[in-house]
Amino acid sequence: MSITVLVVEDEPAIQDLISFNLKKSGLTPICASNAEQATVMINNVLPDLVLLDWMLPNMSGLEFARQLRRNTRTQVIPIIMLTARIELEDKISGLEAGADDYITKPFSPRELTARIKAVLRRRIPEISDEVIEAGGLKIDPATHRILAYSDDSCSQYTEIKLGPTEFRLLHFLMAHQERVYTRTQLLDRIWGDHVFIEDRTVDVHIRRLRKVLEKVGKDDLVQTVRGTGYRFSSENVAHSEE
Repeated sequence: MSITVLVVEDEPAIQDLISFNLKKSGLTPICASNAEQATVMINNVLPDLVLLDWMLPNMSGLEFARQLRRNTRTQVIPIIMLTARIELEDKISGLEAGADDYITKPFSPRELTARIKAVLRRRIPEISDEVIEAGGLKIDPATHRILAYSDDSCSQYTEIKLGPTEFRLLHFLMAHQERVYTRTQLLDRIWGDHVFIEDRTVDVHIRRLRKVLEKVGKDDLVQTVRGTGYRFSSENVAHSEE
């Protein structure tokens, strides 16, 4: 899965250095020199993370971070502030503005990419290739395999075959266990926020997913929260249909 990092940095040399190292790490950088350019890019496609310089022309990185957090569409995008400011009060201001992490200049490219990947794992676990196990299911994004275990010893299992959309849907829900997502949120996170399809499309794919899971007795893991949306839960609560 391609991970896009929006780099908002007005110094061309630093922008090029960051972009080069992100590409080396398997990430996809897109670059803007100010908040106005960044806004246009975000309006087109949401990035997975924003790497934001504090000192920008016209609008500071701090104010731009606040703007992103005020907007419903962008409020969950992870933000890492990049700045030469080293005072504790400055760091606190950055975090209070909504930044997830704070890196001071000069920085090590290795530290930068490590911090980015750590924030992504914490904030957007579904983009990771890490294996997830819950409720007798084991999903491996790297090999695109799902195993359903029939006993506590995990000695007996059945491999489940899902279509690409159902796989992404299950992976997302398992990566955010117990959290409820609306149809609109699932459309944005699974299909993309610029894909214009009906909310009920989610219901169709949930039914397909449950039909496959039912064969191994795991359909109750994907639960309907009436009037709200869906969640993955290993608690013994039967799902309800709307």
